Amino acid sequence: MKHVSILVPEEAVLAAITDPRYMFTAVNDFLKKAGKPPMFKVELVGLTKEVLLNQGSFSVHADVLLKDVKKTDLIFVPALSGDLPAALKKNEAFVPWIVKQHALGAEVASLCIGAFLLASTGLLNGKKCSTHWIYANEFREMFPEITLVDDRIITEEDGLYSSGGATSYFNLLVYLIEKYTGREMAILIAKFFAIEIDRKSQSPFVMFSGQKKHEDESIKQAQEFIEKNVTERISVEELAVRFAIGRRHFERRFKKATNNTPVEYIQRVKIEAAKKYLENSRKNVNEIMYEVGYSDTKAFRTVFKKITGLSPIDYKNKYNKEAAVMV
Repeated sequence: MKHVSILVPEEAVLAAITDPRYMFTAVNDFLKKAGKPPMFKVELVGLTKEVLLNQGSFSVHADVLLKDVKKTDLIFVPALSGDLPAALKKNEAFVPWIVKQHALGAEVASLCIGAFLLASTGLLNGKKCSTHWIYANEFREMFPEITLVDDRIITEEDGLYSSGGATSYFNLLVYLIEKYTGREMAILIAKFFAIEIDRKSQSPFVMFSGQKKHEDESIKQAQEFIEKNVTERISVEELAVRFAIGRRHFERRFKKATNNTPVEYIQRVKIEAAKKYLENSRKNVNEIMYEVGYSDTKAFRTVFKKITGLSPIDYKNKYNKEAAVMV
């Protein structure tokens, strides 16, 4: 039987504790109904027996204290809330325990922005990780030694797992259930919880907001120029000249400040504008393409799909009410 330890940190998101507990105990229930023995021993693990959440609106009662868990097989690190540096400080006692358990063979999975607590262990250094897309800039700033792949729903490396934002962690839960119990049970659980199985990208949900928490004023001005001139075809050479910086030096400074190359930034700003048009206007894809400064249909569609994971028409059908009615 696999021992599953769901951590109960201070400042945790309640659903990110109750959802994995419900899902893994549901697997046991389905197995029992099929006349098979349960596969998981699921426990809530806290630093104290009672943990207050949401400014005391909820309380979670741990099944066992952290100090009493000597060996486990799978650890869930739930999403945190509020001020993340403060939340990490409050929960630092979990860190050495997680590191020790991983060294003993336990696998560790972070849910949504639980990635910040997992990252603070150092176990993810030099590895890939995902988290909620809205916290991507903050994560990169706090953990530059980790490769954030914020478009991913799931990452897996050396027994360490992470998931994308919010309810996308359900896909990681199903993925782990399949790993431990097989495809048949994973499909059953996905159907029971109405989860779109095998979803791999959170790109369609990402809303691009350029990283501006830096001190390079010239690059900030370049970002603002790009954002104010979304209909124009802007080249990197033009930007370098406009801000009196050599092109190579400009590209290095831009990447360092924003975590995007100038070309990536221009593309993402234009595609974000295109997404808004697709969501709210009656314009067709070609009209929108021209509105955001593209004249090559193939190039526009290629960049749009690369960034969002969907074609422009699929995106419009997904998010535009009028388009949905017309289909």
